[in-house]
Amino acid sequence: MGPEKQGWGKVYFCPTPIGNLRDITLRVLDVLREADCIACEDTRVTLKLLNAYQIRKPLLSYHAHNIPQATRDILKLVREGKVVAFVSDAGMPGIQDPGMELVLRLLEEGVPFEVLPGPSAFLLGVVYSGFAFSGFIFLGFLPRKGRERREILKKVLLLPQATVLYESPRRLLETLGDIREIAGGERRVLVARELTKIHEEILRGAVAEVEEMLKGRDVLGEVVIVVEGAPKRKEEVQVPRRLLELLRRRGFTQKDIVALLSEGLGIEKNALKRQLSALEEVGNLGEG
Repeated sequence: MGPEKQGWGKVYFCPTPIGNLRDITLRVLDVLREADCIACEDTRVTLKLLNAYQIRKPLLSYHAHNIPQATRDILKLVREGKVVAFVSDAGMPGIQDPGMELVLRLLEEGVPFEVLPGPSAFLLGVVYSGFAFSGFIFLGFLPRKGRERREILKKVLLLPQATVLYESPRRLLETLGDIREIAGGERRVLVARELTKIHEEILRGAVAEVEEMLKGRDVLGEVVIVVEGAPKRKEEVQVPRRLLELLRRRGFTQKDIVALLSEGLGIEKNALKRQLSALEEVGNLGEG
């Protein structure tokens, strides 16, 4: 941020609890109490939080259907020297919630703003999972159309980083099915539901197992999915071609060769089969 404009106010982006109302920072409470106005996604939701902390402030509605007008209202207030606290219904404004459009406009106009740290559901899911040793990729909500969703998953599920996303309870099983088909039923996942709330639930296991846990259930609430990153492929041991040709000439079948070398050298059977198939395709291995 550059130097603040003389006589102008400021916008503070204030993260709010994702469930438990006590998960709010002292600094956010200070800003809410001192602000001249609070811009919020849903006034009813924000009032519950403000009432819990005995805060009374004018509210300005800012949501997907009134962004241009609400943005003009916020800019006018700041230019008049007012301090505006900006909140979404829950979590960090701008992360799958209104706010990012306002950030871009403030940058364009040179309006001072500050982002305060605080709760965000996907970060809780990442830590609960234990999958993020190689980092993680946050996708937010995936497209509703199955084909578009699968195309995105095909790209990220091949990477070593964990994949983190939000999903609607209605599409949860469908998305887990896509993950299973692309990554395999053994890929580990975490499904976290209603984080920090009374009915918080965290399910872990292979994706096929988690699907079974959820089948037939009426799943409700906010859902975070964390998918383990793709395992590193072991470097395959290459068996000398001459050895494979010699074993074939001695009358060993492919099945015999795979069993013998797997047991004797500790090479994966599938890796041996791939090598034999590749040699047969180029005609280097005959029946002898």
